[in-house]
Formats: sequence, C-alpha cells, structure tokens
Amino acid sequence: MAKQIRNNKLLKGIAAVLKELREAKDVSQEEVYNDTNIHVGRIETAKANPTVSTLSALCKYFDISLSEFYKRVEGL
Repeated sequence: MAKQIRNNKLLKGIAAVLKELREAKDVSQEEVYNDTNIHVGRIETAKANPTVSTLSALCKYFDISLSEFYKRVEGL
C-alpha cells in the first residue's frame, strides 16, 4: 500500500478554517459529531488527514462550497 501524503501546512489551514466555521455557527465539536457523525476534533488539531468526501460533508453542514472553503484555506 502506498504511503499517504501529509502536508502539515495544508492540514493546519484546513483545521483553522473548520474551527472558524464551527465557531461562527456557534456549535461545539460534539454537536457537529451528533449532526454529521464526523469527529472534527482530530481535524481541527491537524492530527487527521480528512478525505475530500469528509470535507465535502462538512462544507455542506457549514453551508459553504468546497471551492470557497479551499479559497479560505489558501488565504491563510
């Protein structure tokens, strides 16, 4: 099996944007999990390398497009 690529700078950007979105929606990590079945704690600490499908589901939850999400990540 191929080794998974890990870009720590990108993961930290994803973590920061997800945390901003969650705080703007005024929900806890537990509430996000209850609503989506996704553990955002590991993503928000850049310990997890989320799949595109996971990010897409979170973007739907936070009502933001994937392209806008990535623009925010790139803007950091």
